[in-house]
Amino acid sequence: MKSREIDGKHKILILGASGFLGNAIYRELCSYFRTFGTYRISNNTYEKNHHFFQYNFEEDDIYEILDIVNPTIIISALRGDFSKQVLLHQHLAEYVFLKKVKLIFLSSANVFDAYSKYPSYETDKTYSKSIYGHFKIKIENMLLRLPKGLATIIRLPMVFGSQSPRVLEIIQCIKDNEPIEIFPNLIMNVTSDNKLTQQIHYMINRNKSGVFHLGSSDLVHHDDFIKEIVKTRETENKVLYKRVYTTNDDRYLAVLPKYNKLPKHLQINSQDILNTLKI
Repeated sequence: MKSREIDGKHKILILGASGFLGNAIYRELCSYFRTFGTYRISNNTYEKNHHFFQYNFEEDDIYEILDIVNPTIIISALRGDFSKQVLLHQHLAEYVFLKKVKLIFLSSANVFDAYSKYPSYETDKTYSKSIYGHFKIKIENMLLRLPKGLATIIRLPMVFGSQSPRVLEIIQCIKDNEPIEIFPNLIMNVTSDNKLTQQIHYMINRNKSGVFHLGSSDLVHHDDFIKEIVKTRETENKVLYKRVYTTNDDRYLAVLPKYNKLPKHLQINSQDILNTLKI
């Protein structure tokens, strides 16, 4: 089989390429672009891969890696200390502005978690009651101040996949006979790691920027969806659930696209995700 030609147009640096989403993005892009990534904890596989740099954003300077890689696109998929992440993104915003390169930031539906009566669209005002939501809003606002075309903000709902932390946790709970937490009043949309990486790949190819809501086109109740995931597992154990009620009314935490819609083949619904989780 003829190997794919690497596109010389872009050099991509993924911050957090050893995490669940960062690694999925790296695997999707590395055959097509010159793709580099950072990892935090010493790891033989990454140390042998000359496209990976050990980097702890809470202690290390990002400029050294930026100088070596000289990226045209930076993808931020980091997790960890919120205030240190804000500081890092200030440095990244300055770099992006100076070099006129692009930053793709993975944000969250939680930037809307103070609104509970309806789903949220790209131009809705962000408003959060959670520390996590506040921190994402802080970085979003910083990036929205950059000149047009330099930043892409991707707001994500809950992400599921066969190796996703959420699915692995469900499997572990079943094994250990521990209750699985469900939120009966939470109405949300969902996505998968596979679909997200395809969407990002498309956005890079088409040079997309701005705010994108990359959730499923349909809405689901959290408890129903988790029970459907459990049904995809063959288990002898009786599955236990712990119902968590944060409110008596239905509460929405869903990000739907109204303005920046992707082509049909890149859209997803909740059933597609369940189908990929079936053994």
